[in-house]
Parts: sequence; structure tokens; C-alpha cells
Amino acid sequence: MMKMKLSILFLPLLSVATMANASDKLAPEGVGSEAYGWTANLKKAAIQLTSTEVSNAEEYRDSPNSQLSGDSETVVKGVFDFALTQEKENYKWENSLFMEYGKTKLKPVDGPNVENETADKILLATDYARKVWQYWGAYVGPFANLAYQTEFEPNDDAPRTKIFRGMTGLKMFDGKYIKNLYGAIVGEYDFTYSHDKTTKAAYEIGLEAEYPLREGVTFNVDSYFRDYFAYSAYNPTDFEYELSAKANMMVDIYEGLQIGPFIQYFRAEDRGSKKYGASTIIGIEGSYGGSWGL
Repeated sequence: MMKMKLSILFLPLLSVATMANASDKLAPEGVGSEAYGWTANLKKAAIQLTSTEVSNAEEYRDSPNSQLSGDSETVVKGVFDFALTQEKENYKWENSLFMEYGKTKLKPVDGPNVENETADKILLATDYARKVWQYWGAYVGPFANLAYQTEFEPNDDAPRTKIFRGMTGLKMFDGKYIKNLYGAIVGEYDFTYSHDKTTKAAYEIGLEAEYPLREGVTFNVDSYFRDYFAYSAYNPTDFEYELSAKANMMVDIYEGLQIGPFIQYFRAEDRGSKKYGASTIIGIEGSYGGSWGL
């Protein structure tokens, strides 16, 4: 059983080596292997903000209108998504850094102010995909992805997240509407708890798409679902599944600068709980992005 789990974990490594050495016969007819070059892509540098301010709430504690008796709350979140990409006519290789950090500041009616983390993630990844076919204006082919996930600060009494993750599967990418649609087998080596390292296996599906509503206005969706089916050891905080979905409508302001509303939903259930946990965030996002040839 352990050998099977380790094989799943290192399967993406084998896939990267295999695809990197594949011949140009994998490419569609007429496609050569001359390089397009490297591109620096600042996908997003964003600030997300939601705020609720309630004045004199203590005077309306018994009011039936919760808008007057609620707690004041401010949520600020920063997102940075950057990638270095090399493209040839028969493959795409992307090396990316994704970071997000968010905090909630709560001002209760009676009691001290409270600050909580709402987001904390650092993801360093490399992704290699072959352009084998074309379908609906997008490339289709096998891919492999290797990543390391951690965070800026540990959450309360829990240790800092430390996970190596690899996945391999099939994806559709770089289409007019479908930017990334994939299904994959995932292997993880989780050493968050130094005394209880765990190897896990899962399957994952994901979708990243955009649709122009009109000139200068775009609707975007970014989501994934990961379902774990094998573990090397029992840890009550390991997820059985996780679902993440975000949608926004961005309006172009000026040369890469955008602003618009968003909604984000996350749901997961760990092995030690009888009920799932979920969070929903609605707010306004301002972001900047651009691409530069190297």
C-alpha cells in the first residue's frame, strides 16, 4: 500500500520527464518546435476590501433590526499572482508564484477588537503542458505540475502549512473562453506536522474561464475540487475533500487596471469532524496585470 501511494506521489515527476523528451510528433500537423520565447506575466496584483461600519450599536442591542445592532467589521486581502512562461508551438511551460494574505478586524459591541486571518497562502509551482490537439479554439494535451505550498504565518496553535504536491492529467488551455480546464491525479507529501508526515492521493478537477460581457467588462470564474482517496496515516486535520470557487466581474479602467465585485466560496471537511466547514466572501476587488516579453 505504501509503495502504491509513493508511486502516485512521484508519478508527476515521471510525467514531466516523459513529456519533456517527447518528439514533435505529439504536436498538431504543421507545428514546429521553434521557441516563442519567455514572457513575464503579472496575472494579478490585487486588493480586496469589504467593510461594515455600525455606529452606536450598543444603543440598539435589543432592536429587531440587525443592521443597527451588528458588529463593525473590516476585511482586507492582498493577492499576488506572477508567472514566467516559455512557449513553443508544441508545449507551454509555466513557473508561477501565487501569494494571498487577508485579515478581518472585528469591533464587537461589547468587548475588545479582534483580528483573524481570512486567507494565508504561498504557492510556488511549475507546470508543463503539451499542445497535442486543438478543440474549441483551445489546446488540449497531457500536463504535469509540481508545487510547494506554505503560508506566511501559522494559524493560531497549528504549525505552518508545508506540502509538496504533484499532479498529472489532461487539460484544455489558452482558449478564447476556457483558459484552463483539467482533470488530474494528485499526490501530496504533507510535512506540516514534523512528527506525523503524511502521503496522500486524490483526484482533482479545475476550471478557469472568462467571458466578455461587453467591451471592457469581463466575467471570470476560477474553481477546483479535490477529493482525497488514500492516506499513509491518520491525521484528524487532513481534508477529505476541498472545494474552492471564485467569480468576479471586472471593468477595465486604464491599461491593465481593473475594478469590480467578486464572490468567493471555500468548503472542506477534515477527517476528524462530522460536519463540513465553509466560508463565503463578497466584496470589491481592484487589480493590475500585464505581460512583458523577455
